[in-house]
Amino acid sequence: MYRFFIEESQVDGNLIRIAGEDVNHIKNVLRMKKGEHVLLSNRRGLEYECELEDLEGNRGISARILDIHGVESELCERIILFQGLPKGDKMELVIQKAVELGASEIVPVKMKRCVVKLDDKKAKKKLERWNAIALGAAKQSKRGVIPEVSRVLTFEEAVKRAEGLSALLVPYEAAEGMEYSRKLIRKTKGKDSIGIFIGPEGGFEPSEIERLKEAGGRVLSLGRRILRTETAGMAMLSVLMFELEE
Repeated sequence: MYRFFIEESQVDGNLIRIAGEDVNHIKNVLRMKKGEHVLLSNRRGLEYECELEDLEGNRGISARILDIHGVESELCERIILFQGLPKGDKMELVIQKAVELGASEIVPVKMKRCVVKLDDKKAKKKLERWNAIALGAAKQSKRGVIPEVSRVLTFEEAVKRAEGLSALLVPYEAAEGMEYSRKLIRKTKGKDSIGIFIGPEGGFEPSEIERLKEAGGRVLSLGRRILRTETAGMAMLSVLMFELEE
């Protein structure tokens, strides 16, 4: 069953009015017909199972609500990925895969070893592009919410944001002990919010690791191999998803 995202303002009694780009997608790309069923998510955890009724009106498509569900595809825990800004288009891949793997939010972070320099104009255009990628990935992976990509934060802004989370994990190539890492990951189950800090291509500065420890970060290993920045977040999210999935 196809899933689309709506605003709660589009719900009117037992009908939902589908508007915007989704109208063209439903009518001309998917070529759906009256009577077919779709899932419409309100982006905040409610999902409406609907039957398409009127596809010919000028005001969009109307769909009749058949049932209302919680979003079973979402993890109980909220996971925030703090990603050191990588070079080129790697951030797009990171966002796409992070959304598929259950991240609730992606936060791009400027760190000491980041090569990328974004002025305000470039940062605004990047942010629009990144959130469009998050939307597409949420639809493809049948997420019940659309994870947000935040504005680019400085390292200190990101650390202060992470201090309020229930758990903060920091994969680091200099960390040792897989058994300790396994214990840390098991302890995240049932936490309200989990942060993951990933360094850029050049890795973390030692001073950044110390600052994260001060903020409650737990340094752990992802194995003996050195992972690329765009791989490390995927690996960490994969492990967490496997542990947390009900």
